[in-house]
Parts: sequence; structure tokens; C-alpha cells
Amino acid sequence: MSDTSYNQALLEFANAGLAALSDYAAKSSSAKTPAAESHFLCSWMVTALKERRFSKLIADDLTFWIRQARSMGAAAELKLLLQKISQQYSYIAGKQQGLAASLKAMLTELEADDWLIITDQEVTKKLKLASDGHSSLIIPEDQFQQRIDGNELLKPITLYVRAPEPAFSAVAYKHDLLLSAGNKKASLIKHHKAYQIWPKNLQPALALLQPLVD
Repeated sequence: MSDTSYNQALLEFANAGLAALSDYAAKSSSAKTPAAESHFLCSWMVTALKERRFSKLIADDLTFWIRQARSMGAAAELKLLLQKISQQYSYIAGKQQGLAASLKAMLTELEADDWLIITDQEVTKKLKLASDGHSSLIIPEDQFQQRIDGNELLKPITLYVRAPEPAFSAVAYKHDLLLSAGNKKASLIKHHKAYQIWPKNLQPALALLQPLVD
């Protein structure tokens, strides 16, 4: 399992969970209610964790989802979670090249949509940005200059963003970029969240998930 990426481990887990739920539903008439689905998936996850069926890369996620399901029941929406993971990580598996070009294309689109885009500012301490109400995105100058080689990302790049998260996440995904969860505490720009994009989209933790597409 040492050569398995987090993305691969997560996708394998989600697809296995959905397949197990489908098999269960075929055998039980009551399995299609949200409560029954949640109970089954929670039990399945508990067994999977105990038996170490999946990579330890997702062990913390699994523990968190089990805790959520136990406290929230059907409101934890485990089936929807697995469906989103399966959809997104299946799609992104083939989107590992040209991500610097994707980033630049996204910046061009956002700038055309009246965003304030800054890539030539040193960011080494807490800063405040006056954006006059516009959505804004800042990439530290050293990262923008040193972590890009042609069309490829060499290292993770931090994006400081002030904008509604679902809208920004959707634009990034449209440009084939997985975003880390936004972190306000880690941001060096006031009123902005810090996000990261990674080479080959190999995020080390669960990325922001998009709504299901029919």
C-alpha cells in the first residue's frame, strides 16, 4: 500500500462503500431509506476500520465520518459523501498534468470577472488588503515564480482568497484543480482564507467536494 496515493485510497474506499450499499439494498426492501443507508454505511465503515481493509492514509477520515454518523444519524449523509468523492476523484484521476496552465487560466477568468488578482506581492507576515468589495485572490510572489515550471506545478501553492467558497471552489474545479479546505486561521491576509493546490492534484487530505452532477 506504500505506493498508493491518498486520492487512490479515497476513491477505492468510496467505490467499495457504494458497491456494498448497493448489494445490501438489493437484498433488503428497507435499505433505501436514509436512516437505513446511514446505519448500514456506519456499520460497514466501523468494520472496515477494525479490519484495516483500506489504506491508513484515510484512517483519520474514516474515524471522523463514523463519529459524525453516530452523532448525526442520517443527517451525516454518508451515501452522498461517498457519491461526491467517487464522482470527483474519478474525474480528477485523469487531471494530473498541465496544472500550472490550469491555474493561470483560472486567474485570467477570475480577473475578467472583476476579481482582484495579485501574484507579485511578498507575503511573509500578516497583511490587510483593500479590495473595495471585490473578490480577491493573492498568491505569494516567491511561490508564483519558483513553484511553477512551464505548465506544471513543482510544489504546493497557497492561494489567499476572499470570496464565497462554493463559487470559488466550482471555478477551480472547472479548471481541473482540487482545492484543499479553506483555512482562515492559517491565512496571512486579513479576511481571506488560505487554500492550497498541489502538483498532480495529489492533495494529502480531503479536498473541497463539489455538488453531484446528474
